[in-house]
Amino acid sequence: MKKLTRKEEEVMKILWKLKRAFVKDIIEEYDDPKPHYNTISSLVRLLQEKGIVGYKQYGNTYQYYPLMSKEEYRRTFMKQVVSDYFDNSYKSAVAFFVKEKGLTPDELEELIRMIKDEK
Repeated sequence: MKKLTRKEEEVMKILWKLKRAFVKDIIEEYDDPKPHYNTISSLVRLLQEKGIVGYKQYGNTYQYYPLMSKEEYRRTFMKQVVSDYFDNSYKSAVAFFVKEKGLTPDELEELIRMIKDEK
């Protein structure tokens, strides 16, 4: 799967939240100034062509819904990030977040517990 653009991700976040939506419903979720109808319609069609969004037709209008869950996208995206930026090393990725985001010792202990529970 190709990485989604920032604009495509914005639309997906709205669809994950709403579960099902018409283009006008998606637009309503944006802050002002709201994007143009044709812009969102084009983005949703691109997502549909990529197989990430499905639709149900009601006459001349379409109701869209996600075909990929937020968790599935997150998993795929994070695997790609670890591969592209951390030489496939999850250890390096976690070390980066420890240094950059200031994970606390309690948070690190929680991560260790999670890892142990998975084994």
